Amino acid sequence: MWSQETVAGRPAWRHAPSGVVFREVPGGTFRMGLSDEELSALRALGEADASDNSLEYFLAGAARMRPVREVRVEPFLIARHPLTVAQIRHWLPEYEDEYAESDGTVARVTDDDLDALIEALPFRLPSEAEWEYAARAGTATLTFRGNEIPDEDEILDVFADEKRVAASENAFGLAATGCANELCADVWTPHYENAPSDARPRTGDGLRVVRGGGADVSPWQGCDEWLLLLAAFRSAYDMFTAIRPVASLPVVGGRWATRRRRPVARRRSADCSFRDGSCRAVRNA
Repeated sequence: MWSQETVAGRPAWRHAPSGVVFREVPGGTFRMGLSDEELSALRALGEADASDNSLEYFLAGAARMRPVREVRVEPFLIARHPLTVAQIRHWLPEYEDEYAESDGTVARVTDDDLDALIEALPFRLPSEAEWEYAARAGTATLTFRGNEIPDEDEILDVFADEKRVAASENAFGLAATGCANELCADVWTPHYENAPSDARPRTGDGLRVVRGGGADVSPWQGCDEWLLLLAAFRSAYDMFTAIRPVASLPVVGGRWATRRRRPVARRRSADCSFRDGSCRAVRNA
């Protein structure tokens, strides 16, 4: 079922039936939520921006990413990148994707196929906490690349990472973090009040949380699309979503197949909201 191998110079687990590559994420604790330091970094970027774009609308919605809290995360496996069209067809042979350029492109699943795919997968969706913990990979900056605003080329070449090259991976070996709207197990709640201190998802009725989406808003419409790349960005599911599944660590010879690692302390990032309704989520080339 699982095979260990090296992918892009890093240890990986491959799910043999589907070919999906997973990275092992070590357990640890991190600060989840939009921190005061990150708010300050965003305000500094806004003040330095000579364009007419303003981050005030985004900052006014910061409560959706707060209060900051410490979260404990157990080790788990997470897909190196969101599922591609070809990988989804392993479970849904008739799957078609109007947003995809090729079978190797990250799939954007719509309502027509979403429930069927989730039911067919032998994996589960990540919780918000697991997703952010994995996306941060030990960083406390706005993105895993730092506190700078990425330009459009960097958004496409680093975060969208259609070629899935090692240079675009974060410290946990994940590619395309923040690229597409990625579905989480949590039901959307517009704050972190009374959220659990471990990585359990918040359950209930309603839309699920999505994370990321920076490469889905194209062409750029002057509404600070780069904010969607932030590790702490969160919104409710709408239109279509990518899937980056997670799994438990494989059991080999009756023992968990994991190495002893020093726990990684994490902090959290910022969130995104747009100033007006002009931003449409459309597939990026």
